[in-house]
Amino acid sequence: MNSILSIILKRLMIGLLTLWVVTIIIFAAIELLPGDIATEILGQAATEESLAAFREKYDLNRPVYERYISWLSGAVTGDFGVSLANQRPISELIGQRTANTFFLAAYAAAIAVPIAVVSGMMAALYNGSMFDRILSSSTLAAISFPEFFVAYILILVFSVGLGWFPSLANVDVDMGLGERLYLTFLPAMTLTLIVLAYMMRMTRAAILNLLALPYIEMAHLKGIKRWRVIAVHALPNALAPIINVIALNLAYLIVGVVLVEVVFVYPGLGQVLVDAVSNRDVTVVQAACLIFAATYILLNLLADILSIVANPRLLHPR
Repeated sequence: MNSILSIILKRLMIGLLTLWVVTIIIFAAIELLPGDIATEILGQAATEESLAAFREKYDLNRPVYERYISWLSGAVTGDFGVSLANQRPISELIGQRTANTFFLAAYAAAIAVPIAVVSGMMAALYNGSMFDRILSSSTLAAISFPEFFVAYILILVFSVGLGWFPSLANVDVDMGLGERLYLTFLPAMTLTLIVLAYMMRMTRAAILNLLALPYIEMAHLKGIKRWRVIAVHALPNALAPIINVIALNLAYLIVGVVLVEVVFVYPGLGQVLVDAVSNRDVTVVQAACLIFAATYILLNLLADILSIVANPRLLHPR
């Protein structure tokens, strides 16, 4: 137990250090953008007095390190400042949008994870069969297509052709769960098809790597059915790599949702990020990038910790 706590604390410290480095990169990248922010927001016709007042109001005339410290201290407490484009608090602007993005990612994960684990087990059970070949080929094809292409194909088939689902995912706060699930089905399926292949292939590979081990052969010699050997003996020992790839793909569902949200005009954090970039609203861009980065680091950290817990041998590396 002490070893596990020690490793978890060490991983948390590494995660916090990584996140701090990411905040520096995000802030520095925004600072290195060409042009003057005040001029971009107010327009070329703005007077010098209005530009000076704008810089004074939003502390743009302060040294870079002071603005970074101020931004970082505010971000730690959940205060990302004010949007330069519409003067609204950023926490108010992105609060519901962030919740929408997490909802869409959770929806896709609830579909993808069970299908990936079961199909991966079935592919390992019938390794080398026609079923395994068709499944592997179809998932490899799914990996090859970018998100926006898969999204447009789903819209063409299920929205334009069959008319089963809407092409735009217009959701709001007062909407019921059933209606929300219906409206977001196509974007959720787009994300599912993208990440399903990775998780299924990793599950299959992890189980197949264990099937040649002596204790698996002993289970076969005892007359235990192959599906039971895979489900009861192989799967528990393959959990570490499977959990790792699932957590990494969950991180992708959060940070890779931008294109899907744009295609379906879904009111999520990715759509806010795209709008902020087009409006040169750098404070919103910083906040959105930081949330994406923190989520990705947190899920990677979770994957690392769960892999260690699921495989005690990693507690004592050679």
